[in-house]
Amino acid sequence: MHWRRRTDFTKLWVGQTISEVGSRISREGLPLTALLVLHATALQMGFLSAIGSAFVFVFGLAAGVVVDRLRKRPVMIATDLSRAGLLALIPLAVLTQRLSFLVLTGIAAIVGALTVLFDVAYQSYLPLLVAHEELLESNRRLSMSSSAAEMLGPALTGVLVQAITAPLAILLDAASFLASALSVWAIQEPELAPEKKSELPLLTEALDGIRFIWSQPALRSLLLRSATAFLAMGVISPLYLLSAIRIVHMSTSALGLAIALGGAGSLAGAWVAAHLSRRFGLGPTFFTTAILMGCAQLLIPMSVHFARFGFALLCAQQFGGDLCWTIYLVNETTIRQSLSPQAVMGRVNSAMQLASRGMLPFGAIAGGWLAQRFGIPFTLWIGASGVLLSCIWLVSLRTTRQIEPQQP
Repeated sequence: MHWRRRTDFTKLWVGQTISEVGSRISREGLPLTALLVLHATALQMGFLSAIGSAFVFVFGLAAGVVVDRLRKRPVMIATDLSRAGLLALIPLAVLTQRLSFLVLTGIAAIVGALTVLFDVAYQSYLPLLVAHEELLESNRRLSMSSSAAEMLGPALTGVLVQAITAPLAILLDAASFLASALSVWAIQEPELAPEKKSELPLLTEALDGIRFIWSQPALRSLLLRSATAFLAMGVISPLYLLSAIRIVHMSTSALGLAIALGGAGSLAGAWVAAHLSRRFGLGPTFFTTAILMGCAQLLIPMSVHFARFGFALLCAQQFGGDLCWTIYLVNETTIRQSLSPQAVMGRVNSAMQLASRGMLPFGAIAGGWLAQRFGIPFTLWIGASGVLLSCIWLVSLRTTRQIEPQQP
């Protein structure tokens, strides 16, 4: 990598690292503000939790069109500054006694939409900033930042909320977005404007990303796998804490330790992802880790049936599952960026987000219904089996060491 490009990537990496930690603070700080300051009901807490995922559906495909029509770096800077300003309104509203649940939800919704736009933009910008052969290593480093934030963020949030209250903790996240904006602004690598402006209707242009994915067998497999796996993970998500505390009878401290091990596993996965991919190839690496991640999900229903060993099983699931998930994600992102031309990169990334995070609310609704009708253990088996079976979509890629673009 040329020294200037290496310096520019370091700026992006540092800014993203700070922003990732800050985002974990807000992820916990927003519901804690609703709970501790506004005394929100259970229904209100559920609505606040769902609003971010809902905006992946509302804004996901449109974000890809915006990113493909504009320069990526100004979009990233604008979204960072906007998120900083919006989050800073929360402690200000508390200070002036004007914070309401409607205001908090509105800010969370807009910040969620801006986060979708930023994620699509920065995943599309990375191939412009680093050489093709550096994509895998760059994704690995960015994933390490996310994993470290997953370990540090929740613990830091607990300390900050106790020391300075939840709204003021959110103010630190606002500051982290300012740091991210400054780091992106400092990048010197010039970015050319998109070649031409499309005159197609917005919906038609938005769907071009899905059409391109469908024309590429490798991307089509990744899309179908993401949709299936995240739908199944959505089934598990609303029942995980419930089963751990009420059936396995874990204490909150034990549960916190298990979740922290997940962050450690994710960090370890990011550390070895590039080495494994170079050693065994992209296809075999991400297919094997997808299978192992599915197997790790089976430990969740097993913890219910073998409650005596439930803590050990959930610790193993968190560490092993997150380790494999991070290795898979680094490779999946690299394949997606390698196969997608810049003209449709934003729409491809937004379609993939729609197929992943956008499926979680539907899975959660199905999980709640199944649990009420058939019980928690049965529902956990359904969700975990779905994650494992989703790997069927990747069978055609299991022996592919190098992924080459194919013409649609």
